[in-house]
Amino acid sequence: MRIGLSYDLKSAVADRHAPDDALEEYDSPETVAIIAGALEKKGHQVVKLGGGIEFLDNIRRESVDIVFNISEGRGDFRSREAQVPSVLEMLDIPYTGSDPLCLTVCLDKVAAKRLVASVGIPTPRWLTVEDELEMERLDWQGFPFPAIVKPAYEGSSKGIRLTSLVESAPQTEEEITRILKNYQQPVMVEEFISGDEVTVGIIGNSPPKLVGMMRILPKKKEQRFVYSVEVKRDYLNLVEYESPVQLPVPVLDKLEQYSLKAFKVLGCRDFSRVDFRIGRDDTPYFLEINPLPGLGSYSDLIIMALKLGWTHDDVIGAVLDAALQRYPQCVSV
Repeated sequence: MRIGLSYDLKSAVADRHAPDDALEEYDSPETVAIIAGALEKKGHQVVKLGGGIEFLDNIRRESVDIVFNISEGRGDFRSREAQVPSVLEMLDIPYTGSDPLCLTVCLDKVAAKRLVASVGIPTPRWLTVEDELEMERLDWQGFPFPAIVKPAYEGSSKGIRLTSLVESAPQTEEEITRILKNYQQPVMVEEFISGDEVTVGIIGNSPPKLVGMMRILPKKKEQRFVYSVEVKRDYLNLVEYESPVQLPVPVLDKLEQYSLKAFKVLGCRDFSRVDFRIGRDDTPYFLEINPLPGLGSYSDLIIMALKLGWTHDDVIGAVLDAALQRYPQCVSV
């Protein structure tokens, strides 16, 4: 097959006026090369489409059978991850991964939490702040501190810093002001669940299946660990990744149940990664879902898969195979 590869390189979207973590979601040439190489090993021809205007130019000029999409989109819109899939649907070109509606809903943390809560998946208490005027009217009486303050429409821990864990209303308002200024979007203030952080990988559709689970453990024992941008940038020194996860079987069963249920209710396709914190009562609390998880060597999904005996190429091949099951017309190409 002739497979298009859509992506956004950090170098292509650089903005010197943006926060220093603005490029966390975007990819490196190394990641693009790894994905292209894995697809070529399966006998496919890869056409690099890029992202943004470059993608628009290339997708109209090149003839491809399917697009392997890892594009995060441009701008700070909550629908940015839907940009490339929307164009592909308009042109009736098959692609890997979730559709525009799913990608938009999942990037909007509030919308995603409301949907998963509606089917009985526990999630921490939260509120959102649209602007400083709304912040000034808030009554923090009764809100469960400590809390985490984060942008409502970001991934890859963008905006989540070591200062994001707050203990009081004044601290919270300082963090809200920082995010409103730097990220130009609503802010979520979420109850902090102090237990372990666990991420769950899913690949497939009918039915979707777990790649596995991975627990993120700080090397320096902390009462309140935050998987912040600073930690992710220095993950080799600051955290250990445990997979298979050493937790009681009932907790593992709930993690699997909630992950697959979230995948279904949010309309995910082909692959996703779901993040949880484990409460003191051993309840997994849904934090967010990423229907377009990173596929670079440093990404949680790949780290988890490698620990469980997959190869990097296996993951990329499995994502493509899941998509091809939805597009039987491509298989005979």
